Order: sequence, then structure tokens, then C-alpha cells
Amino acid sequence: MIIRKVEKKDLMEVLDIYNQGIEDRIATLEIGTKDQDYIHSWFNHHQGRYVGLVAQNEERKIIGWAAISPYNPREAYKGVGEISVYIHRDFRGKGAGQKLLKQLEIEALNHDFYKLVLFTFPFNFLGQGLYNKLQYRQVGVFKNQGILDGEFVDVMAMEKIL
Repeated sequence: MIIRKVEKKDLMEVLDIYNQGIEDRIATLEIGTKDQDYIHSWFNHHQGRYVGLVAQNEERKIIGWAAISPYNPREAYKGVGEISVYIHRDFRGKGAGQKLLKQLEIEALNHDFYKLVLFTFPFNFLGQGLYNKLQYRQVGVFKNQGILDGEFVDVMAMEKIL
């Protein structure tokens, strides 16, 4: 498996994986799937310091992606990045997430981040297993943080000091 920076040629596979996360209702409060315009904008915002990475398997297929996004635009928070990790549904739980997250942490340190935060669903046990394995800690749970398919959903905040 190769972990590398996302390239324009990867965007349709990245988009497909993100849309799986939306459809599967395990990783985001987004409801509607995203399109090409969205993923091109995402790509443009994940260059340089706010990096996007992909995991590519032996068949050269993109099986997952991870990214650092701004946590807050205030100068005081410039060392805090918000992360996302999405894995193709056929490859979840097989190690791609861990490899992506480890490389994302290296990229974060190289770009002067001192802390990474993320938000996940309390029922996303596979994701929590990944974050716990890499020593992210639960900060708390926002009760009724959003509505998904007509039901309130709690959101768990996690963090890691690098």
C-alpha cells in the first residue's frame, strides 16, 4: 500500500469514497452526495499546509483518503487541524486508515500543527478503534448535535497532542 498526496487524477475515486461515507451514514452529518465541483474545490483547499492524502493499493486503486482542514480561522488556533479519514467500504478495518492517519500526523508536524482534532459518531466503533489505537482521546460528546434522517445524532470530539 502506498500513502501519498492526493493528485487531480485521484479526485473521482476520492469523491466516490466520500459519497460512500455519506450514504452509509457512519461518518458525517452530510446528507446529499457531492459532485465534481465540490471535490475540485475540496482539492484546491487541500494543498500545502492543509494536506490531502490517499491510500493506493497494489492494483493502484484509491482505497481511502485523509485530510487536514482548518479547525478555526482565528490566529490562536493555527496550530490545530481538524482531520477526516474515509475508507472505501470494501477496505474498512484492513489497515489503510491507520497508515493514512500515521502519515497525516507526520504531515501535520511538518506544517507546524501541534494538535489534531476530529468529530465522529459515538456509534462509529470502527473509526473509534482506529483513533484509540493511535492514542487520540475522547474530549466529550455533543448531545443532539445534528439531525440525520430525521433523528437527532450525537457527535463525539476527539483530540491528539502531537
